[in-house]
Amino acid sequence: METLELLKTLTEAAGPSGFEGNVAAIIRELWMPYVDEIRTDALGNLIAVQHGNGPEPRPALMAAAHSDEIALIVKGSEDGFLQIGSLGGMDRRVLLGLAVTVHAEEPLLGVIGSRPPHVLTPAEREETLPWHKVFVDVGLPAEEVARRVRVGDTITFDRPLIELQNGCVAGKACDNRASVAALTLALAALRQREHSWDFYAVATVQEEVGCKGAVTSAYGIAPQIAIALDVTFAKQHDDSDPGAFDLNKGPTVGIGPNFHPQVVEKLKAAGDAGEIPYQIEPLPGSSGTDAWAIQVAREGIPCGLISIPARYMHQPVELLSLRDVERAGRLLCEYVAALQPTDLPRWEDEA
Repeated sequence: METLELLKTLTEAAGPSGFEGNVAAIIRELWMPYVDEIRTDALGNLIAVQHGNGPEPRPALMAAAHSDEIALIVKGSEDGFLQIGSLGGMDRRVLLGLAVTVHAEEPLLGVIGSRPPHVLTPAEREETLPWHKVFVDVGLPAEEVARRVRVGDTITFDRPLIELQNGCVAGKACDNRASVAALTLALAALRQREHSWDFYAVATVQEEVGCKGAVTSAYGIAPQIAIALDVTFAKQHDDSDPGAFDLNKGPTVGIGPNFHPQVVEKLKAAGDAGEIPYQIEPLPGSSGTDAWAIQVAREGIPCGLISIPARYMHQPVELLSLRDVERAGRLLCEYVAALQPTDLPRWEDEA
């Protein structure tokens, strides 16, 4: 599957935090040709393993990419208009004027609108609406809404992935389906390569509400090394701070207290050996990714982070470069293929 088609399939699927079953089923079908075992754990994480060819017992590497997306949830209704709340870090500024899908027993299309500017006061025109003033309209009378929509139904953006210029795409849920796509590409490439370690690919759940899937899957797998894959901030017209990175110059490799120095160095070495462009991302505290939770699972797990630069994060037009998605997958593949059975990170070696 080409990268564009793969990412389109993943991003257009629905998978709000805590309700990832639909997208997990799609990922399972994508991964099945490349793995030896696949299962779903008690929290909903999809866990696949591609066995290595090194001597047993083989060490395990876990690569985690969260499959959930920010979304909305129905909290009630008022005269047929749905009252909503946030699942994850929703940006209320961008909600007005959006088309959405209400995932009732039978999915319903809807829109989020507001009173026209003609009837608003100057102060109201400048206001970011609070949640109690944001409603979804599905075009049905109140009694029909009450019959067809339940409190607790989820709502996702109705937004296809669109192809832009220069190899860029934009759409919903690129955070973090872009990393799921990169992980899928790595699985496909590693199926054609020898690698000494067992490689666990995990589509984690509930990252947007506290990295919960990362906690449980890391505990269950107990890997010797873990690599998280996520998105990071890309430079845009109003944000060129040091914490933002160029599009189409490769993924970033995180460096900071969340990451084991030897893992970082081997990720960089894999990029250099494979002539894969990458950027260094200093993260002095929490990375805000699954790696933050995985690092302290069990007795501690040495972690690394590969991130794909994306503009307009947590908006329905998240924009990134397809080449960076492919490079993230290649970087992970080269890192895993280069690992030897004795390449276990140790702090005492850092003296």
